[in-house]
Amino acid sequence: MKIGILKELWGFMKERKKWWLLPIVIVLVLLGLLIVLTEGSAVAPFIYTLF
Repeated sequence: MKIGILKELWGFMKERKKWWLLPIVIVLVLLGLLIVLTEGSAVAPFIYTLF
């Protein structure tokens, strides 16, 4: 299901030449991964100080 969303987003950016969306999507995905991976760990308080 998630792969389908990514393929659809990629197709939209490719067809409409919206390449400026790519860095935004990458940053959002990385921030999401950072939050998910550090949830409940000892590093979490240090990451929350960044935001």
